[in-house]
Amino acid sequence: MAGGGAMTPWGEALRSVPPESTQQVVGYPSLFLLVVLGSLVPVVPTGAVVSSAAVVAFHQSSPFPLLIVFGIASLAAFLGDLGLYALGRRGSHSRTGDRWLTWMRARAAPDRLAQAQRRLRQHEVLVLVLSRLVPAGRIPVMVACLLAAMPLRRFVRGNVSACLAWAAMYGLIGLLSGSLFPEPWQGVTAAVGLTLVIGGAPGVWRRVRRAERS
Repeated sequence: MAGGGAMTPWGEALRSVPPESTQQVVGYPSLFLLVVLGSLVPVVPTGAVVSSAAVVAFHQSSPFPLLIVFGIASLAAFLGDLGLYALGRRGSHSRTGDRWLTWMRARAAPDRLAQAQRRLRQHEVLVLVLSRLVPAGRIPVMVACLLAAMPLRRFVRGNVSACLAWAAMYGLIGLLSGSLFPEPWQGVTAAVGLTLVIGGAPGVWRRVRRAERS
């Protein structure tokens, strides 16, 4: 039996595990699940999640965590978009799909949906890429794709580039925030604040424009 100051082999093993490894075991699955959920149901601020993960990865001793964050965010966003698009396409075949499409249309402002439909006819892939980079642009463009009966394969091709560009943009925001502050929590606070400002700015601008017209 070990004495009071002795440490068991299990305790020695736990102490030998770097804190970074623990963060990765917990953080990577959480990042994946949050981004997938936020892509399916746009209530989770996925941009802030990715930027925060990039800040934490920046403060680790290896550059590989940043690449892993980028890969996980891209894949999770793609799978979430693919799932939402597939559910929307069921609208012409089942009542369940019709409810999903109705739910998505309710979250696309009519003027933004009409604009997305016009631009989709002219610049299909570019509009898909920009839909993820422009705040609140993803759902109107996705609805426009569904109403235009865009084949799933074509949507997938455009959405791959969109998700890669989106993950890179929010990863860079996290990288910048992490490089400006010595402590990870400071960088995370800055990244979350910046992404929320970016996400909320278009809505504020539209309300100001409507107020000016009235």
